[in-house]
Amino acid sequence: MPSFDTVCEASMVDVKHAVENTAKEIATRFDFKGTPAAIELKDKEITLIGNADFQLTQIEDILRNKLTKRAVDVRFLDLGEVQKMGGDKVKRVIKVRNGIETEVAKKMQRLIKDSKLKVQAAIQESKLRVTGAKRDDLQAAMALIKKDIADIPLSFDNFRD
Repeated sequence: MPSFDTVCEASMVDVKHAVENTAKEIATRFDFKGTPAAIELKDKEITLIGNADFQLTQIEDILRNKLTKRAVDVRFLDLGEVQKMGGDKVKRVIKVRNGIETEVAKKMQRLIKDSKLKVQAAIQESKLRVTGAKRDDLQAAMALIKKDIADIPLSFDNFRD
């Protein structure tokens, strides 16, 4: 029976390279000289450190440009709040989304069920598997998901006939 998986996964290799390139640019830029401006990646969290909110915004813009050059959708970034550190330092933790959250998966499952397409959707860990008898129905389900769930960077993997 034909099926496909709907997933939300960023390429962590490209994210790592973008963070490294951002760190290099921070080290060479004149306006960051003598400041504690830094960026680091641990697991799936990117930490920005700077003197003020303005500096964090500049670092974030550089990171977004580097991610875009590496074809990583910036919707994978889940921005955290700006936090005060010791002295006049501030930091922001940005989480890289990986996997579809349960409530979003349930919303997609309800969307497919209400569409009256002859397909079934099942939540499996952090992805949504859609199965159906006809390939056309599956492609219609893909188009429906892309149209209605626009705030999350979804991709479709494992398409089987």
